Order: sequence, then C-alpha cells, then structure tokens
Amino acid sequence: MSLPTQIDQLDSANHLTSDYFDLIRQAVACREQEPDRASYWQGKIDQVYDLVENEIRSRTTPPENAISFGTSGWRGTLGKDINCYTVTIVTQAIMQLYQALDIDQTLVSYLGISSLAEAQQRGAVIGHDNRFGGAIFAETASNVLTAAGFTVHQAWEATTGSLSAAVLELKAAFSINLTPSHNPLEYAGFKFNGADAGPAAAVLTNQITQNARTLIDSSIVTQKDSQSQLVKPCDALALWLQLIRRNKALHGLDFDQVLTKIATLEDFVIGVDCVHGATRIHIDRLLATLPADKIIKLRTNADPTFGGLAPEPSDANMKPVMTALNKRPEKLKLGIVMDPDGDRIRFTDGTTIINMNGFGAMAYHFLHEEKKKSGLVAKTVATSNMANGLATAFGEEVFEPRVGFKEFKPVLDRALVCFEESDGITVIGHTPEKDAYIGLVLALDMILSRQQNIGDYFAAIKEEFGHYYPAKDGVTVTQKGEELLATLSQLQKYTTGTTVQIGTEEKTISEVIAIDGLKLIFEDKSWLLIRPSGTEPKVRFYVEARTAAGMDDLFSTAKAMLAEIGL
Repeated sequence: MSLPTQIDQLDSANHLTSDYFDLIRQAVACREQEPDRASYWQGKIDQVYDLVENEIRSRTTPPENAISFGTSGWRGTLGKDINCYTVTIVTQAIMQLYQALDIDQTLVSYLGISSLAEAQQRGAVIGHDNRFGGAIFAETASNVLTAAGFTVHQAWEATTGSLSAAVLELKAAFSINLTPSHNPLEYAGFKFNGADAGPAAAVLTNQITQNARTLIDSSIVTQKDSQSQLVKPCDALALWLQLIRRNKALHGLDFDQVLTKIATLEDFVIGVDCVHGATRIHIDRLLATLPADKIIKLRTNADPTFGGLAPEPSDANMKPVMTALNKRPEKLKLGIVMDPDGDRIRFTDGTTIINMNGFGAMAYHFLHEEKKKSGLVAKTVATSNMANGLATAFGEEVFEPRVGFKEFKPVLDRALVCFEESDGITVIGHTPEKDAYIGLVLALDMILSRQQNIGDYFAAIKEEFGHYYPAKDGVTVTQKGEELLATLSQLQKYTTGTTVQIGTEEKTISEVIAIDGLKLIFEDKSWLLIRPSGTEPKVRFYVEARTAAGMDDLFSTAKAMLAEIGL
C-alpha cells in the first residue's frame, strides 16, 4: 500500500493503534527528497497532524507511559501520553502543591511561596516551543489555572531561558513550559520551574508525579470555568533583555554595547541556525542592531517536523551553518545552532566546532581573565575537566555536582559560570536555567574583546593550560531500575590506587567520584565515567583523554568494564 493511501485510510477513531508519527516521518522524507512536490507532501503531513490534533483534544484515557517528572520535567509521546487531558491532570497536580501550603508548610522553602493566595496573586508564566499542539497545551494549562484563581502571564511561543527570565522579572510564583527540549518530533513535554526560575527540586517533581498519578487513578478531573480576565500577555524576550541589562555589573556582559560595537565590525558575519525552533521568533529582535547583510539565518521557518532531523545542537547539525560561513569572505565568523526551546547551543567559527565542554571553560576564562571577575566555576561530573584545570591555575574552587542543571542551585550566587556537557550554560546574575542566548552574548563579546575567532581563542587556552579530549557514548540495556543499579554496583571494585589496563598502558586511579555513577580519574588527569541514563534504557559512558588517540582506548576500557559485569 502506498504512503498516500495509508494516510488517506487513517481513521480518527483508531487513536489507540495508529502510529501517526511513523507516517509523518515517511512523508517528511518524501518532502525533502522531492522538492518539486513539497506542497503535495506537506498536505499529507498536515492531514496526519489533523488526526494528531483530534487525539490531543479528545483522548481521555491514562497515558501509555505513566507520568513521571525527571531532571527536566515530563516527556512523552504527543497524543498518546501528552494531550489536553494529561496536561490538565499535571497542571492540577502542580496546583495541589500550592493548595497544600495553607495546611502544611513543608514545601515553602522549595517553592519560594508561603501560601495559596500568594501563588494565585503572583501567578504563573506559561509558554511553549514550536512543537505541534504547543499553543493548545498552553491554553489548556492557562484555563486550569485561571479557573482556580491564578493569574497567568501568557507568553505563548518562547524559549526556556526567556521564560525563566520572565519569572524573575515578574516575580511570578512559577512557570510552565510545554516543551520536550531537543527530543524528536513525536515528543511533547512539560517543564515546571518554581519562584527561583530554576529547574524544580526532586522533592517537588516527585510530589507532582505522585499527585498526577493519584488524579489519573481517581478518574475524576474537575474543571471550573476559566477566568479570561486573569490572563495577562507576557513578552518573555523583553523581560530577558531587562534581566541581562539589570545585572550587567554582576556578569560584566553589556548586551547593548556588545551589539552596538559588533555592528561596526566590517569584517564580521554571524550564522544562526534555529533548527525551526522557538529561537526563530526572537533572533531578529536579539540582533536588531546588526546590519542585515551580516546575518545568515538558517531553518527559521515554523516546522514541527524539524525536516526529519533530530533537533539538537549536534556536530551533524553544525554542517549547514559551517558551509554558509565558509562561503563568506569575512575574517571574523561566528556560527551557532540552538535547540527548539533555546536552552542548548553549540558554536563554530566555520572551521572549529566548540561544544559546551570547551565553550563553558572558555566562558569561565573570559569572565575571570578578560572581565576580571573572581569566583568559582560549576560544571557537572560528566563534563570536561578543562575548567578544573583553569580553576586550579586561577586559585579558584570547582563545584562538580551530579548531572542536571538544578544541581547548580547551591552556588548560583558564587559561580561565574555554570555549565554541563549537553550544551547548557548560564552565568552569575542571570537565570538559574540553561540559556542559549547568554551563550550567544558571551561568544559575541569574546570576538569583540579579543578581535579573534573563538576557535583561535580556544586554541590559545589549550596551548597555555593543556589539551583535553572529551567524548561520550552509550549502550542499550534490558535491565532497569534497581536491577540495573545492582549490576552497576559491581564497578565499585575500582577504587583509588587500582590499576586499569587502558590500551597498551596500565594507569592508576588517583580519584573516584561516585555522586552520579562512577567516575575514575587517572594520574594523567584522563578519566572515564559510567552512569545509567535518567531518560532512556541506556548506560552512558563519558571519557576524557589528554591526547586525541587516547579517547578510543578509554572507550574500549569502558565497554570492557560493562561487558565484564554483564551489560
């Protein structure tokens, strides 16, 4: 049966069995391969999405996968897991946190709110990324909250960083962001941040999970009439600009001055790849003072299929912006790729790709040495130790928590930079959320201040402080939960002083960090980390060598360790 026929025969009554997204992927592939018939295939894609919308609005059965909030909220399949019914459930589960405050003050310190009345008055910021159904979900959450007397600051499509800034500037009680971040096209997501505008603590996400599952089990969803007068429009980007300007004395980043001076550089060009995400609606305003001929914009059309690609700032997704930059004659070049909700960013100068393992360390060097700011650096345990080397040289501390941006909360007022290898970053005086836009401002200021490309700046840092070669991989496993943790516990036999065969060398473990999996640091400062994924049935391993050739040997060692314990 041909693909068009399969699509034509879809039945909106068969939501429980229809695999809409497999058909969408096939139609997207046809659209990309047959540009002369793009409008025909787009019509077929829209035809399937009409059925997805029907499912989003009409489905009232429990999600296929139980609701569970993790490090970055809740993610699931669009329609099957996340739909108007389950968004209503989870929004009510969040409301219950605040309704309980009048009886039990246990969560006050985590929520930053002392009563239901305070939460209602300060209200919620609500936004979404470019995913299909985002506006429907944002309206659904808004209706639930206003029906319960909560003010809603409705931002509509916006980035995670700008929504976080809006919470701070409006002094809102919390935010709801309907996004699965960088996940593929079939996913939807639900993020919750409290009054501090950062990712919620585990005690809150666990309670939301419990509340939601109880509501699902009760099969009772009560909904009063929404109160439209409680909805206020929210310009999240304007509030982001307000925040960065207000705190420029803390981080030393003068956004307006940087843009004004960059605009005068005749030999500069910037390439921005939005990968069809929410950043596309902000980029013209962010770079409004730059001459139009100095900006290359890629993938800025609204496409919830992302052209069939994984919408993440990966090295593979850097190729279009690198190609575009290499066609330009300018000497100073900057290329960036951001994910759909704008909380991740990767960089290039057309020649060198710099992911956050390197850029986070560069940002710390820049703020400490160029901006003359003093303070520690914070990076997750799975992130390159390049920043550790810089901090040692500067006589500063390193804060190295488990994976997850919420783990930086204890040092937000002391860390010049907080970053993690998965392309997220923030700086002192900014949001406690990862934010691609602050990464963009940092990169522009680096180029302006040093009058050199970021690849050359990165090379200069490595030449002075040493080379680091980080990489990551993973294996799919059948074990999960306690069984998987029990198997991984066998790796605890690797302790300080143990020798490990790595390639042709025997290396001695000089330090063991066990806060998130097992990180073995060797005497030459190379290391490997093995940890279970928090979102997939995988065991991930991260390595960092001091030579390019050493990465393969560390990977082989990590795989051998997993094989030895039966994974």
